[in-house]
Amino acid sequence: MKRPGYGQLLRTPGAWTFLLPGFAARQPFAMLTIGIVLLVQHTTGSYGTAGAVAAVTGVSMALFAPQSGKLADRFGQRAVLIPGVLVHTASVSLLTALALAGAPLWALFAAAVPSGASVPQVGPMVRARWAAKLEGPQGGATGRSPLMSTAAAFESVTDEFTFVVGPVLATALCTGVHPAAGLVAEAFLTLAGGLLFAAQKRTQPAHGLLDAAAARQPRTSALSVPGVRVLAVAFLGIGSVFGGMQVSLTAFTEEIGNPGANGLLYGLFAAGNMLAGIAVGAIAWKTGPRRRLIVGYAALTVAASLLWSAQSVALLGALGLVVGLCIAPALISGYTLVESLVPASARTEAFTWLTGAVALGQAAAVTAAGRLADGYGSAAGFLVPLGGTALALVTLVALRSRLAARPAGLPTARTVARGIGHRVPVTVD
Repeated sequence: MKRPGYGQLLRTPGAWTFLLPGFAARQPFAMLTIGIVLLVQHTTGSYGTAGAVAAVTGVSMALFAPQSGKLADRFGQRAVLIPGVLVHTASVSLLTALALAGAPLWALFAAAVPSGASVPQVGPMVRARWAAKLEGPQGGATGRSPLMSTAAAFESVTDEFTFVVGPVLATALCTGVHPAAGLVAEAFLTLAGGLLFAAQKRTQPAHGLLDAAAARQPRTSALSVPGVRVLAVAFLGIGSVFGGMQVSLTAFTEEIGNPGANGLLYGLFAAGNMLAGIAVGAIAWKTGPRRRLIVGYAALTVAASLLWSAQSVALLGALGLVVGLCIAPALISGYTLVESLVPASARTEAFTWLTGAVALGQAAAVTAAGRLADGYGSAAGFLVPLGGTALALVTLVALRSRLAARPAGLPTARTVARGIGHRVPVTVD
């Protein structure tokens, strides 16, 4: 087989039919939090209140996203996505109207819960479509294609690009048009992009109800796979980096009297993530994703341990770039492992557990870093990414054996597809 790369990946038949609408549909994901913060702060005058409402949305998404993934695996992505985008559009519109009307905090919380719970899980759905496309003949004897790592890298870069473009777009709309414009655009893009993505029925992965033999297989949550639980802890730590960096960078630039530098510093952090993601996908790796995950996570922990010591914009920018460079390899390796640990019948759910773990870690880190920065300064806030990654690294090393192979009790992707009872052994490392 040719050396796997982005060109070969993007020549996969049918890939562009879900990539373009998928990119449009996932843009609002990065606009929601900043749109809520800017609107609620404008209407209440309190960043604390705005952050609390945004945190409720993030926690709600983290808790409900896996259920959305489980339903998509069972009934199909289209069946879940269409009602989901309708509920999300209505919920965000209600939240916007309540904020503009000066509604009490409990009402904002009440609207924030369905707004977060109904966030369309387009990223995990795109990853599931890649996995379905790259299985079979392209995967050789084990059904695993070497392009899976490239696909994971491509999706990581796409996610990071989304988190660069989305907040900038939402901020520009809120500050240049109207404080509610960011959320209005988020709701519109969710509806339009989500429906367009759902219309791509040909690339939708087969779901459990399509195959009678597969339907008779016992329904097991992806979280019952030990490796998925270990990966969820790792992704919680990655979420702590995102949340801790957002708050602590803001606090640092305010402390030095240069709040405008916040965009530059976070841009360097995001650029590091994107560059590393591109590189990881372009390399023909000889080591397995489990080993790459542990090595990459160790590097991320070391890089995060230096953030608190930065005393200048230049040094913090350089450290932020290094931290960003270390995140992508860990994320990509984790997503690549899902393809070999989890059967196709539960894969979308597995991806949403990991996405939800990042969101939950981010929400917790925003709260913790904010309190530390308020009480002790930005240096204390930077301890949150260190603590989160260090705890996750210890878990990864201690439980690394659980990432080595698919548990014996779960059927493989091919078994589910064919309705056959035997398993195909998979080598990860």
